[in-house]
Amino acid sequence: MTLDPRTPVIVGVGQASERLGEPGYRRRSPADLAADAAREALADTGTDPAAVAAAIDTAAGIRQFENSFPGARAPLGRSDNYPRSVAGRIGADPARAILEVSGGQAPQHLVNEFAAAIAGGHGEVVLLFGSEAISTIEHYAGADDKPDFTEHAEGTLEDRGYGLRGMISRHLGAHGLTGAPAQYALFDNARRARLKQTRAEYAAAMGALFAPFTKVAAANPHSSAPVERGPAELVTPTEANRPIADPYTRYIVAREKVNQGAAVLLMSVAAARRLDVPQERWVFLHGHADLRERTLMERADLSAGPASVMAARHALQVAGIAAADLAAIDLYSCFPAPVFNICDGLGIAPDDPRGLTLTGGLPFFGGAGNNYSMHAIAEAVQRARSHPGSFGLVGANGGTMSKYSVGIYSTAPAPWTPDNSASLQAEIDGWPAPEQAPEADGWAAIETYTVRHARDGARAGIVIGRLEADGRRFIARGEDAALLDLLTRGEPIGARVYARSFGTGNRVTVTRERMLQVMEETRGIPDVIDAVTYPSDAIDDLMASEDATEGVTAFAQKRRPRWRNR
Repeated sequence: MTLDPRTPVIVGVGQASERLGEPGYRRRSPADLAADAAREALADTGTDPAAVAAAIDTAAGIRQFENSFPGARAPLGRSDNYPRSVAGRIGADPARAILEVSGGQAPQHLVNEFAAAIAGGHGEVVLLFGSEAISTIEHYAGADDKPDFTEHAEGTLEDRGYGLRGMISRHLGAHGLTGAPAQYALFDNARRARLKQTRAEYAAAMGALFAPFTKVAAANPHSSAPVERGPAELVTPTEANRPIADPYTRYIVAREKVNQGAAVLLMSVAAARRLDVPQERWVFLHGHADLRERTLMERADLSAGPASVMAARHALQVAGIAAADLAAIDLYSCFPAPVFNICDGLGIAPDDPRGLTLTGGLPFFGGAGNNYSMHAIAEAVQRARSHPGSFGLVGANGGTMSKYSVGIYSTAPAPWTPDNSASLQAEIDGWPAPEQAPEADGWAAIETYTVRHARDGARAGIVIGRLEADGRRFIARGEDAALLDLLTRGEPIGARVYARSFGTGNRVTVTRERMLQVMEETRGIPDVIDAVTYPSDAIDDLMASEDATEGVTAFAQKRRPRWRNR
């Protein structure tokens, strides 16, 4: 095949990591870890690393968690120009330096974006990278001998912003729906009910899904938790495996305490030839897609993510292959829901012998902030080289199954083929959405739910429901004992509850009489939401990071409840 000189190819990948207390641990900053991975990627090209570094015209970095939402703290300091801090460490001086938006889709999205840019003649050598040092940062945040990761890097920076609009809102935050575990739990609970499975059956399914991931993680030298665990151990609550948000225990949610970095180097075929990169190092992007789901409350079915499935199907279509043709698969696994979603949509069994992770997955390999899928891409490239002509898929998820980017990789030479994501996105944006009730009053049915568990044992229920009167969708919270009993036993979905709008949001109880009691008990008491306060002009961009913590909650609203007689 005669290739257009502008055809994009991946020519180098690299990964770096360190674990607290282990030999070789050096308290590396995020910029250090990314540079370590970038050096590995340069060496992986099989040609002169210095010449390749000098040829880099674009450096694009993934945002760390400590810079992913308004008001985020960096306890040890951070670079004011992360892409150029990393580029400077490897001897590169790119014309463009880019800081990407937040979200786990970012690594694959950047590969798709800059492969298209190279094919269009807009650049020739692009370095993509990301890193997190959350483990080190949390360990040393209060220490007297803490390292200082503050640095200044000269040069321009294209900061694309947080990119979080539409994934969280003041209204959702007011009802406690901010942390990623609670958000994703809504999907898994809705899916369980759709499949008519009991709690025990679904827990067993989640354990069976993730147990093979632990085996892969245990063999991966870059894993943050290289421990093989059985299905039952993953989902059985214990002191170490405490409940996070029903139906999740700690072992099956993304592990954010990592020190990891990864990098991917893209070039045009012309640049690869000019820099003497051996052709056996070239890996082609055969298929690709980037799609965005409707906002959570606008989704017709909370048990599935059809936009993510559409992205995976379209990437396979662009590549000209079927799911059965894949030899390697890595599905973003911050929680069970996004893995099940793609399996359901593509007809892949959860116990498919090909496996569903190349790294070990976010709960076990580690949820390296927004950069996890850069590691998955690195593994997919290495797998493609080890099995020439085979195909591997990477599915990268951002937000609450909000943004999904897909790449299909192979050493088989292929021309650049544009995708049709834009027209598919227009179709998604036109899907019908349920009418919403920001202020909900009256009898209703539970559509989905979760119960958040604090470390001290406190619990709080979150319900998405439909009003009996007109079918409008609403969100409500509740800490009433009878409601919590309903949400933690049997099948809550479809159960009848009573909703009432307060000045700070909607509440829900199991009976109207109990709601009247709640109103009387709280009369005149400020309804304060546990909160971190952010600037009012930033709240609509706020989204809790995709990690295993309870997340960040939005905006204390210390107003008195607004009472109404209905």
